[in-house]
Amino acid sequence: MSEQHFLVVDDDEVFTRVLGRSLTRRGFQVTIAHSAEQARNLDSQTGIQWATLDLKMTGASGLSLIPWLREQYPEIRILVLTGYASIATAVDAIKLGADQYLPKPADTDQILAALNAVQPNLAQPVAHEPMSVNRLEWEHIQQVLQQHEGNISATARALNMHRRTLQRKLAKYPVKR
Repeated sequence: MSEQHFLVVDDDEVFTRVLGRSLTRRGFQVTIAHSAEQARNLDSQTGIQWATLDLKMTGASGLSLIPWLREQYPEIRILVLTGYASIATAVDAIKLGADQYLPKPADTDQILAALNAVQPNLAQPVAHEPMSVNRLEWEHIQQVLQQHEGNISATARALNMHRRTLQRKLAKYPVKR
């Protein structure tokens, strides 16, 4: 069996170094890019079978890479990995062609398990309590932000919210369910 090539696209240098080292120990050839633009400039002669993409990076979002990666490497397995998980971005990632979506923090075992899963996890626990009001607000903000292609001012107008208030809410980590 030939060596499996794994692409890691994330602007967190510590995370990419740790993940890259762990994947290398497991027999993968690892290529690291710290931006979507850097990933697009990679040598396309190298067949990439696996990829993790960070959602929120400096420059373009990891979502912008999904269609390009699908075109370059039709058989690739793509995982969107993010510290800013929301239902809206998960749906967008899957619609664009990602195979899986995981919130950070995730370790190498979780990443590989998600990428190797071909079927949905039918044993996935279903929350027995509804989302908190704060979480619902956060999800709604993320959905409206996606509809306005990340434009903070347009999103604030659509939400009838002051732009600075919206920026403060977006700077916070996702609210617990």
